[in-house]
Amino acid sequence: MTTKSWAGIAAAAASTFMFAGSAYAAEGDWLVRVRALHMDPSNDNSTTAVVPALGEVKAEDKLFPEVDISYFFTPNIAAELILTVPQKHDVELGGVDIGSVKHLPPTLTLQYHFNPAGTVRPYAGIGLNYTRFSGVKLDAGTVLGGSVPLKVDRGSVGWAAQIGVDIQLAPQWFLNLDAKYVKIDTDISVKGAGIAVTRLDIDPLLLSVGLGYRF
Repeated sequence: MTTKSWAGIAAAAASTFMFAGSAYAAEGDWLVRVRALHMDPSNDNSTTAVVPALGEVKAEDKLFPEVDISYFFTPNIAAELILTVPQKHDVELGGVDIGSVKHLPPTLTLQYHFNPAGTVRPYAGIGLNYTRFSGVKLDAGTVLGGSVPLKVDRGSVGWAAQIGVDIQLAPQWFLNLDAKYVKIDTDISVKGAGIAVTRLDIDPLLLSVGLGYRF
């Protein structure tokens, strides 16, 4: 192969890399996604300390919208903040509805993107979740008799892990598929007495699909 041939190949390769780099730069450092998210609680809870035969406390599955904002520090490294509005969960004790509780679970992850300039861009992340519980309306009286109002700890801090993929549909537009596991738990006790009843381990698997825009 002649020197001119090698020079031509080198020039073509360089122009390809320059085009890929310029295309990546044009996308920008910010990626905003809107997702439909299904929350599947693990409900790996202890039985109630008051009447063990009643069984476990359980939180229901939920389907709700989510918005997340990612910032790319490098082509491969990004931070993602996952936001939603407070979500209401119906809670059961031993299969009987005892009320509801709301929680707000913002999560921050640090991600590694494996193919940042490709059409299919898988990633993995790990981070922290802070869940704020509010709107607690729990009463075990329907199960235990009389009125037994319950309270929960107001906050939960736990780790989070995720895997996902962005699939480019058009310049700056992406289809997103994402799966996360988040550690969320809280103690439930008798209101006013401080008597521990049980522990509510939500620990959900979060499966979502959405649309993203990069700028």
